[in-house]
Amino acid sequence: MSEFQRPKTEEEYHANFKQIKPLMNDTQAHVESGRCLFCYDAPCIQACPTGIDIPLFIRQIHSGNIKGSAKTIYSANYFGKACGQVCPTEVLCEGSCVFTKQNIEPIEIGRLQAFATNQAIVNDTKLFNLQENQNKKVAVIGAGPAGISAACELRLAGFNVEIFEAREKPSGLTLYGVAPYKIDNKTVLDEMDYLQKSFGYTVHYNTAVDADKLKSLENNFDAILLAIGLGATSALGIPGEELDGCLGAIEFINDIRIQKQNTRVGKNVIVLGGGNTAMDAASEAARMGAENATLCYRRSKDEMRAYGFEYELAKGVGVFGLFNIAPLEILGDKKVEGVKFIRTKVIDGKVKNLEGTEFTLPCDMVIKATGQSKFVDFLSSIENINLDKSGKIGINPETGQTDNPKYFAAGDALNGGKEVVNAAAEGKIAARGIIGFLGK
Repeated sequence: MSEFQRPKTEEEYHANFKQIKPLMNDTQAHVESGRCLFCYDAPCIQACPTGIDIPLFIRQIHSGNIKGSAKTIYSANYFGKACGQVCPTEVLCEGSCVFTKQNIEPIEIGRLQAFATNQAIVNDTKLFNLQENQNKKVAVIGAGPAGISAACELRLAGFNVEIFEAREKPSGLTLYGVAPYKIDNKTVLDEMDYLQKSFGYTVHYNTAVDADKLKSLENNFDAILLAIGLGATSALGIPGEELDGCLGAIEFINDIRIQKQNTRVGKNVIVLGGGNTAMDAASEAARMGAENATLCYRRSKDEMRAYGFEYELAKGVGVFGLFNIAPLEILGDKKVEGVKFIRTKVIDGKVKNLEGTEFTLPCDMVIKATGQSKFVDFLSSIENINLDKSGKIGINPETGQTDNPKYFAAGDALNGGKEVVNAAAEGKIAARGIIGFLGK
């Protein structure tokens, strides 16, 4: 049973979704940075996909060099502020902190990272000098973490960059798909404004790229980066998915971030899935005042793809978990009224339904956290772009270049859906690949 009341005002909404990693003040940052041992060959650096020199930026905070700290972070990761808040630090940098082996609380690396980068953003601190214009033009399709990161790296090297984004605002899932108790909209957009002012790339919003538009880009740009992310939530392929009250987790999270307290949420919500997105959706349903939010997964709790801390976070707000059950049908007449399940058992790694164990759970809302579709038709229209069986783009991992030499790729369309930090890292790799390809 959720302890949250349905928010009726924006103030109540923000109270329900207060930040789980609040911004540190100067004193907190000084004290916490003083705990760091500044390890040589620090394991936290190895655990960071963008390779931030974590001991260095923490030492800079402790010595009062906040500008230097922000530059250390942004030199490695252009989504420094966002990643300080949304990264699963518990299993990356902080999870690798040497203190964890001594059962001591690890350094709060994420919050320190957010502190330093926030200072640069609010003070509009100039950290980088762009190289002279190289008279090369690069088109980036998608203004998510991969696309924005690539644009920053390319502009730093003196390349002209235009980003084409289908939606009305930048940052991809950082804005539209991350749970709002991890980062709020203003924080996301403030960092995006700061980066655009710092690096001077152009973004064309509400500009979807189709096959015809792609031909124009090929004729007018020296290289093209595919940073298109993923599409809508994938269908389960069971009866009842068309009923009112059945929707995808990504779409649900998007609604909450944009519509806030005006988002429709059922009293009894069932979330189908066992990944981190499922945990976010279930937790958000509870925070939006659902009387019951139940997470249902076809495998065991130990087999969930979600990080353990994400499940504990969901349980902490009243989410209840049911395992080894698979949905057979979503029930209802026009509107969702329940879900018919069957119990399962995993045999030789495969989920098997146990005949005769069917049962029904009543509900008035079903949220499917079943992965996202890929833009296979669009990608297949590009000459010599090769996709694997799952629809992911094939590249040279060292450069991000596809088999069509003019095209590069980064982000979720390439990796199938990972963290913001992974997309930021891949965007930078692809940008450096483009710089090499164009002869810099």
